[in-house]
Amino acid sequence: MTEYEKAMRPEDITRLFVERSNAGDAEGVAALYEENAVMAYPPGSVTVGREAIRALWEKVLASRPHFEPEEPLPTLISGDIALTSTPPKDGAGARAQVVRRQPDGSWLRVLDQPEFVRPAR
Repeated sequence: MTEYEKAMRPEDITRLFVERSNAGDAEGVAALYEENAVMAYPPGSVTVGREAIRALWEKVLASRPHFEPEEPLPTLISGDIALTSTPPKDGAGARAQVVRRQPDGSWLRVLDQPEFVRPAR
């Protein structure tokens, strides 16, 4: 198994996600999630568990999309839980993740809402 850099701050996960996605590393992206994490993707459904998330990212990254870093909004931390979020550059809503501190002090995603779009009015 590959040894990946760990997110030692909640905000590190977004940077690591961009680096690993742009490298086409679905295994590395999945390593940013807890074993039973839940991801609200594809739109209108959920993907549950690190293995399912890895398989999903394999499909997504096969087309070699390019991800740009997004400036994070302030992180909210309460004990071992944190909320991270970024406003997409296209202004379409926000992305939000709940992350949990692991026993070794690193952080992993528990819940991931990568595509939150404002409802039409």
